[in-house]
Amino acid sequence: MSLLQQMTDLARCAKLASRQLAELSTTEKNQALKAMAAALAACSPALQKANARDLESGRQMGLNDAMLERLMLDDKRIVAMAQAVRDVADLPDPVGRILDDRTRPNGLRLQKMSTPIGVVVIIYESRPNVTADAASLCFKSGNATILRGGKEALHSNQLIAAAMVEAGRSALGDRFPASAIQVVPTPDREAIPALLSLTQYVDLCMPRGGEGLIRTVADCSKVPVIKHFKGVCHVFVDRDADPAMAMSIVVNAKTQRPSVCNAAETLLIDQTVAARWLPDIAAQLATRNVELRTDPVALALLRSRTGPFPLILSPATEQDYYTEYNDMILNVRVVEDVAAAINHINQYGSGHSDTIVTANEATARRFLAAVDSAAVYWNASTRFTDGGEYGMGAEIGISTDKIGARGPMGLEELCSYKWLGFGTGQIRT
Repeated sequence: MSLLQQMTDLARCAKLASRQLAELSTTEKNQALKAMAAALAACSPALQKANARDLESGRQMGLNDAMLERLMLDDKRIVAMAQAVRDVADLPDPVGRILDDRTRPNGLRLQKMSTPIGVVVIIYESRPNVTADAASLCFKSGNATILRGGKEALHSNQLIAAAMVEAGRSALGDRFPASAIQVVPTPDREAIPALLSLTQYVDLCMPRGGEGLIRTVADCSKVPVIKHFKGVCHVFVDRDADPAMAMSIVVNAKTQRPSVCNAAETLLIDQTVAARWLPDIAAQLATRNVELRTDPVALALLRSRTGPFPLILSPATEQDYYTEYNDMILNVRVVEDVAAAINHINQYGSGHSDTIVTANEATARRFLAAVDSAAVYWNASTRFTDGGEYGMGAEIGISTDKIGARGPMGLEELCSYKWLGFGTGQIRT
């Protein structure tokens, strides 16, 4: 069987499953999801064993520490993965909501109703929890999903998907569509363009991973792609900030989990307070072994600093400001004011997540209005750009597109809509 035929069969089965999913009740979907969550928790020992094989393969492939950290599953992450599936079950069903209801002068009633998208392909790297998040969100919103994880997470992803499918079958019997959750069965890279050429079956693709992966998928796909190429996120410390709050937010945004897309990559600090506050912020970052890549002003301020934890300093290049490190590296730049900070973010940022720390509401409102990103914060860490933190239960991805979904994507963002017309014999003249 050719690769194209193999992908066609996969996609055709998914399309059929999506039609069967549309007939499930909310109660049935929730019953299946709770069974899936229980199954994931129950198979934790087997899942960690499979993940250990993936981690060893990852080391042999030369994955860096940040990528291995994304790949790793432990008890805590498996518990969180199962809980995320339960959280999805507890959320309102997004399908069948009436978004608009109007009656025209001729008596024709029109309703705009939310509907599933259909077949969603998810392509992702390293993080095995994406398998559970994507499958549960797609299932709850009535979409069939085709999953293609990276070869570095092959054993983890296959076991997660198999456990969820088996649990769904146990919960619903024949009512559970056999192809509602599928994993691409081949590591062949050519499977992706083949699958994404099938516009008659596949409705949407969402790649999750590094910039290279996302650009490759976007370039080859013939179906719509929702994407964010990278997360170059900023913290701006304004002259009217509370210094203790600024310290806390900067350290959290950079170090709480540096390998993820909503971690800060650049610190901007107002020139009015840089000399007083930057050395202390840098000292705290030094305790966590953060390397600082600085502009000349910040470099001059920090070179004379001494302490028990030496600073790791180097001059920032122009390219550094465009870079998503996913590591313990932070750019530092001293800026003139909020206008300069806004200009920097809109030039170098990726439209993902950016925050201002200030006690000045007028300054904050200016920042919130002018920064062109999917998520913009005032006095909060960029690390909150996450479906779970937004109350979505989990997320299927984060979009930096401006058409359609933007920011964390949960159940509502996995729905389309259709118009229903209720007439009494009206004809158009």
